[in-house]
Amino acid sequence: MLVMKIDNLVEGSIIKRPSKLVKSPYVADVVINSTEILAHTASLGCCGLCEAGSSVLLAPMKNDKDEPKKCTYSVQLSIIQEKNHEIIIGVYPKLAELLVENCLTNNYLSILKNIKRYKRETKIFVENKVDSRFDFTGIDENDVPFIMEVKNVPLADYEDILSKERKKKCYDDREYNSKVAYFPDGYRKKITETISPRALKHIRELTLIKKESTTRCIMCYVIQRDDVDRFQPSIIDPDYRLAVKEAIDAGVEIITLVIKWTRDGRAYFIKDNLTITPFL
Repeated sequence: MLVMKIDNLVEGSIIKRPSKLVKSPYVADVVINSTEILAHTASLGCCGLCEAGSSVLLAPMKNDKDEPKKCTYSVQLSIIQEKNHEIIIGVYPKLAELLVENCLTNNYLSILKNIKRYKRETKIFVENKVDSRFDFTGIDENDVPFIMEVKNVPLADYEDILSKERKKKCYDDREYNSKVAYFPDGYRKKITETISPRALKHIRELTLIKKESTTRCIMCYVIQRDDVDRFQPSIIDPDYRLAVKEAIDAGVEIITLVIKWTRDGRAYFIKDNLTITPFL
């Protein structure tokens, strides 16, 4: 099932991030058809998917207020080659929300069909309890209100382990599409810190709302690659893992949405119930 399409994609290779001209970490030097241009990398280096040497697919800039004005293209997808297979990965964070919105309006989501209405970017404030903007709110087919937060999941590997441990492993006997997708990952100053304070805040607030109301609270992980067979909260962030367990125990619903991207910018719905690996 086709979910969306990005038009006018071109392939390029990242040669430096940050750019040698613009020192913002959100700007990279990219070569397209032997011409060097500035490109917006909204996901920074995306843990190696948008760093020097990465092959990427870019879309012309649309004068988005969040994108640097000096850039002419923005990186949308990353291309990796593994075991004679090409894998296209969605790395532009806003794609996750667009994909979910299109799945909502096309009735692709198995636990959220025939909704009566929805809106984007809803601010919810309850003094000393909740103070966040959530990606989607609405009314489901049974007149029950729902809140849904969306998280982009571009990362996967054969095991969710520390990078220094992964270097010692050999996965030659594994099928290319037997990876575990995981969230979150990224830079942090101290190993004891949570990777994404915002993501941790969202899951905890959804848990609180679920405990104190009849509102359906949903966390949707958008896995923008199809070389995976399971999902889990990353082991490198025990605080987030515990928060997800507490959320599930409280009745927060989890959607694991798998999307397959193609070189021509087409995104296809694969499933929305990818297995969640038992944890904790």
